[in-house]
Parts: sequence; C-alpha cells; structure tokens
Amino acid sequence: MNRLISMLKLQQELNDDTNGKGWESGKTKNDKIIDWRRCIYLETAELIESYPWKHWKNIDTKPDYSNIEIETVDIWHFVMSEALRIYKIEDKGDIESLAMQISTQENYDKFTHTNSSLHKNYYEEITLVEDFIKTLFCNNDIEVLTDKFFAVAMQSGMNLDSLYNLYVGKNILNKFRQDHGYKNGSYIKIWDGKEDNVVMQEILKNEKDTSPAKLYQSLEDVYIKL
Repeated sequence: MNRLISMLKLQQELNDDTNGKGWESGKTKNDKIIDWRRCIYLETAELIESYPWKHWKNIDTKPDYSNIEIETVDIWHFVMSEALRIYKIEDKGDIESLAMQISTQENYDKFTHTNSSLHKNYYEEITLVEDFIKTLFCNNDIEVLTDKFFAVAMQSGMNLDSLYNLYVGKNILNKFRQDHGYKNGSYIKIWDGKEDNVVMQEILKNEKDTSPAKLYQSLEDVYIKL
C-alpha cells in the first residue's frame, strides 16, 4: 500500500502547487471552478480515441496501447484528485485512511497481482471503459469509481508497478509543464516532432531507476535545446 500512499501524496502536492491550498473547496487560487469528474470524462474520451473504433476510418489500425497507458495515468490523476477532495470536504480521514479504503476494493487486489496484459477484443475493452464512464456520472461513491478504474487499468496492460512508475513520470512532467509556462500558453508541447508525453516515456525506458529529480533534469536538458 506504500505506493498507493505515495501517489496520493504526490497528487496532493501537485494540486496544492498548481491550484493553491484549499482547492478541495472547488476553486483554484485564480478563482477557476474545478470539476474533476469532467476532467475524468474528457480524458476517458481521449483513451477511447486510442482505439480504432471508427468503422469508416483506418479500419486496419491497431489500438495504441502506449497512448492508452498514458491516458489511463491521466485519468488516475483526476480520480485521485476527486477522492482527495471528497475525503477532505466530508472529513472522512487522512491520506492513509483513503489509501486503506481504496486498497480494500476487489479490483485493487487483482491489480497488484497482475503481471501482464491479456488484451481481448478491443470492442469489449471499450465497453468496459464506457461502464467506467457510467459509474462516473451515476454513482457518487468514490470507492466504486476507483474499483472500476483498476479494471480499466488492468485491461490497458498495466499493474500497480507500471502505474506507479508512469504516474511518477507524468507527475514530474506536469510539474515541469507548470514551471515552463503551461498555464499562460507559452509551453511547447511538441518536442522535435514528438509529444512531451512520448519523450518522458522514452527517458523512463532508457534511464532505469531514475529519480524524480533526475527525470526533471533530463526533461530540462531536452527542452532547453528546442
């Protein structure tokens, strides 16, 4: 459960830095309304777009599971944010209490023991993602939503280890974006023809056991050359 606690703490820190302390009330320090469920929905739509579901276009294309993993991690950022918000405003407990509750979910236990992806018919995978969307809007129980998330993550080819590694990578990338003008629109997202998400994944693969600080510096080294 330590990795779950670590991710929740990192997400709390990122939200505090990006949105300002007290973001759980529903507004940022710039008085912008926060809607984590809308964020989840739109990221989920992007995940579905990584499947070749369109019957009229690129019909022989294969699912882009590399991007599906990235979108899954993006969804996880917002699922954790919604969970942290609910636990704060409803005074349900601290991060450790939240992690403990999440860890009791049936799919979380399966997720921690998943070693490899067993991709099925991708239409069935899309149906499971859409079931997650139904839960998002029809059930306010955050524990049920997290349980459905782990089901989506498993079919995306992930387990707890890969989710953690990619989450930490994306967390650092998000901090990097904020530090380099993401909010005011000056940030460059395409790096020499590649999206920054792809560059981050390549760094993680090439620099085994890299630390968050080293990953940030590696991103800086590439970005400064653009």
